Amino acid sequence: MTLRSKFRAIITTTAAAAATAVFGSLVVTPASAQFVVKGDVAKGQEIAGKVCAACHGPDGNSPLAANPSLAGQHAEYIYKQLSNFKSKDGKPAERNNAVMAGMAAPLSDDDMKNVAAYYSSQTARPRAARDPELVKQGQLIYRGGIAAKNVAACASCHSPNGAGLPAQYPRVGGQHAEYTAAQLKAFRAGERKNDPNGMMRTVAAKLSDREMAAVSEFMAGLR
Repeated sequence: MTLRSKFRAIITTTAAAAATAVFGSLVVTPASAQFVVKGDVAKGQEIAGKVCAACHGPDGNSPLAANPSLAGQHAEYIYKQLSNFKSKDGKPAERNNAVMAGMAAPLSDDDMKNVAAYYSSQTARPRAARDPELVKQGQLIYRGGIAAKNVAACASCHSPNGAGLPAQYPRVGGQHAEYTAAQLKAFRAGERKNDPNGMMRTVAAKLSDREMAAVSEFMAGLR
């Protein structure tokens, strides 16, 4: 193990312990952690080219800040989100978004797995943070949380470099800051509710707009 690997392991272990202290029973392994998506990359590329590319880019690197980049995102997470956009058994979709509901509705279960596999196999392009002051504040929150508000470090779930953890926590490194901030606000407002055990809603409820902007800006530059 290299010195860098040891350092990252120490950070992750320390952050996880802090998260457990803050969230207690909320920090659990989602049931989806046992689910592994296996799809056909070639078929997924074909679907993505017809349905997804206009908003998310042909290779998953979204050209629009309002739309998330999907390149390199965990297949299990992409599959879960697509599934959550669909209404099932007459019940409302777990994640409410009119545009994505329309896109996901005609996709079969295999289609969603194939798209997830394709975008997961793509390489995310590096993105640079733009505001040094926000980055400085965001780094403190991401690495160490906010003790005064009982907010755990983001790194405890999303890893020190923002890569997340397959089948459990999404990749956030290199994501558009605008998109990330919008999702944090949606969690805080209760407009987005498909986070396991309400973990993100619990975190976002304690963050100010400035803190959300700061941590989003910092994550945009992670790679």
